[in-house]
Amino acid sequence: LSQKCTHFLNGAVPGEPVKKDENSRRGNWGNQIEFVLTSVGYAVGLGNVWRFPYLCYRNGGGAFMLPYFIMLVFCGIPLFFLELSFGQFASLGCLGVWKISPMFKGVGYGMMVVSTYIGIYYNVVICIAFYYFFMSMTNLLPWTYCNNPWNTPDCSGVVSTSNQLNASLANATTTLVAGVSELVNRTKRTSPSEEYWKHYVLNISDDIGNFGEVRLPILGCLAVSWVVVFLCLIRGVKSSGKVVYFTATFPYVVLTILFIRGITLDGAINGIKYYLTPQWQKVLDAKVWGDAASQIFYSLGCAWGGLITMASYNKFHNNCFRDSIIISITNCATSVYAGFVIFSILGFMAHHLNVPVSEVADHGPGLAFVAYPEALTLLPISPLWSLLFFFMLILLGLGTQFCLLETLVTAIVDEIGTDWIIRNKTVVTLSIAVVGFLLGVPLTTQAGIYWLLLMDNYAASFSLVIISCIMCICIMYIYGHRNYFKDVEMMLGFPPPLFFKVCWRFISPVIISFILIFTVIQYKPITYNDYVYPGWSLAIGFAMALSSVVCIPIYALYKISRSPGATFRERLKNACRPHPKWGPALQEHRTGRYAAMASEDTVEARPLKEKEELREELKEEEKEKERKDEISLTIQGSNGSTNTHNNPNPSA
Repeated sequence: LSQKCTHFLNGAVPGEPVKKDENSRRGNWGNQIEFVLTSVGYAVGLGNVWRFPYLCYRNGGGAFMLPYFIMLVFCGIPLFFLELSFGQFASLGCLGVWKISPMFKGVGYGMMVVSTYIGIYYNVVICIAFYYFFMSMTNLLPWTYCNNPWNTPDCSGVVSTSNQLNASLANATTTLVAGVSELVNRTKRTSPSEEYWKHYVLNISDDIGNFGEVRLPILGCLAVSWVVVFLCLIRGVKSSGKVVYFTATFPYVVLTILFIRGITLDGAINGIKYYLTPQWQKVLDAKVWGDAASQIFYSLGCAWGGLITMASYNKFHNNCFRDSIIISITNCATSVYAGFVIFSILGFMAHHLNVPVSEVADHGPGLAFVAYPEALTLLPISPLWSLLFFFMLILLGLGTQFCLLETLVTAIVDEIGTDWIIRNKTVVTLSIAVVGFLLGVPLTTQAGIYWLLLMDNYAASFSLVIISCIMCICIMYIYGHRNYFKDVEMMLGFPPPLFFKVCWRFISPVIISFILIFTVIQYKPITYNDYVYPGWSLAIGFAMALSSVVCIPIYALYKISRSPGATFRERLKNACRPHPKWGPALQEHRTGRYAAMASEDTVEARPLKEKEELREELKEEEKEKERKDEISLTIQGSNGSTNTHNNPNPSA
């Protein structure tokens, strides 16, 4: 029994040998694959499926790939590597790493605020996917026909009852074309899936201020979603590292199944052509480059704090340079691959409706919960394909949600840092999960979709760009690029390549600034279909966006006021100077200029067991020293007595 308990506490599954963590105080990943899969799951989220394909076809199809991959090389991968190396070097979360320059700790608080906002509404999207997944467990998808109590006279389906009874694809193909004649006034047509989404799932109200009632089925699914997230993180990276073997890989299995099924359908090739056909003239459009830069920046999860957090559980000498390239390229390749899956099915749907692909193409929740589900009703055994699709969305969402929650938990535990909080990390995880669930309840009301989209558009928009830009400036120019390059070399065994040095200092900050300017210039007040958000709701949106950014100057002023110094300049200089505890967490890694700092501070940074053992060793050394002193005194006393006897005049 004790052996099993030891296995459990060390995060090992039954039958797996217990591996000693390098940093047993915080813990490490079970192996490097767990870190890579977790980071892939974090970066590859819902946006890869419901945003990138739409951006690609809207911005010139295949021509969009050129600015997209240029931005990946000059901005995405360098920023990804910067954050991974930052967290791994210090073995601390998004708050603790700012020992590098304490005045900028507000950047870490800003990251926490952003992760909190995203975590609240992201889990609501996951819970809706859970709801659709459960509702797909039927012989007939409930959004197939227009004969339901929630349907309106404008509803017009793409399949008829007779079509649904056809089991063969050939019969379905011939009869579905006939079903087009049932369409009424296409300008007023609403699909069964759209009415199911609006009038049944959401039962949407007419205004963002009209909350109406809580949608109990959605609330129940939200509880399920938070329970799943908590259970997967119950032992931190030890448990989530095992879960990602499935959650980070199975979506690719589903994507492949849907892709193979999609390309066999009539019209699929037209959809893929629409997705990829290059319009080279759009490469000269600044908006296309802005969209490419923004998509790279947001899809990789930069400035959320998650990359720093996940890397902090790596071993000190892990090759995070290699990992950053693998994960970034995997993320972008997944986006491109998902486009084939989406547009093959949308091309099939457009073919049967006899309309251009542009009329059925959508993005965001409209693609995930309206357009794609409607297209799936055209397939034989449609519930099976629906189950696979929504299960994939659930897994993609959970991979990101794991890291969002772990970011908050790690930041709190590292900041408090007591032995009790480390031993009771599960309590912190549970507390944050409960608070996250309660804060998500308003998003399950009839006005919930309005608030969800408001948070999605404002909570993590330009604020992320500002946070990332300040992080680059702090590390490269306040702490000093030479110092940081030496830190990376100490950790990896080789200095950062020249290309990354140039990107970190010059190119990436310029691109980030370009993204910020582009975001401001292209700003348009948010709308949802025909609904225009009132001014007061937009004010709340901007308040959410600023709430993360304002942490930076507020904490900077606080830190300057508390720093020693007779003048403001001295206080400012001391506030920017690295904390004495900055550097590698473990004593054996504190070499070079960090060796001089090896004191009780580094003892405190040691793992719990090592710290206790070290203190015991120090006590034993003290006792041994006392015993030697006593023996020495005794010997000296004996010699003194002998000399007294030999010398009759000691005073002489």
